[in-house]
Amino acid sequence: MATILSVSGSPSATSRTARLLRHLDDRLRAHGHDVIPFDVRTLPPEALLHADFRHTAIVEATALFERADGIVIGTPVYKAAYSGLLKSLLDLLPQYALAGKTVLPLATGGTTAHVLAIDYALRPVLNSMGPAHITPGWFTLDKDITVGDDGTLTVSPGAAEALAQVTDQFSLALGGRPTLLAATG
Repeated sequence: MATILSVSGSPSATSRTARLLRHLDDRLRAHGHDVIPFDVRTLPPEALLHADFRHTAIVEATALFERADGIVIGTPVYKAAYSGLLKSLLDLLPQYALAGKTVLPLATGGTTAHVLAIDYALRPVLNSMGPAHITPGWFTLDKDITVGDDGTLTVSPGAAEALAQVTDQFSLALGGRPTLLAATG
């Protein structure tokens, strides 16, 4: 099937955004895809802040984008926009780093006041990078994502259903196995 790069733009090591992405990665694997998780926060800060296109870590990150058929971009929303960390990486990628790719934008945030951050902040930047298709994204409220003491992720039923739907649409756009849609709900 397809190779998917699952990108977390959260600066936090205990990020709900990253945990949610890893949860969705499992769903995409169940659809038969090869998923590569990638946390932007693991890149060297000096490479991002100094726009060092030639830094080994930036070159390697760029190669991950080139290799992928599909990209899941997840970000927390701060001040009605996607994270500055994610912006730093996107600025270092080639202009058409998403050319020919299918993209699924996802965001998390504390209030529904930020629900349009995907469409008004993130989607235009992603679109400028030349993807073949940007599937419908989803905004998940922080309160709908809980992490137990044992690290188990729980997503509220309404949010889980919506996330499953947009993830499955993304998978189908990449040629995923549609027979799993009902079985993995």
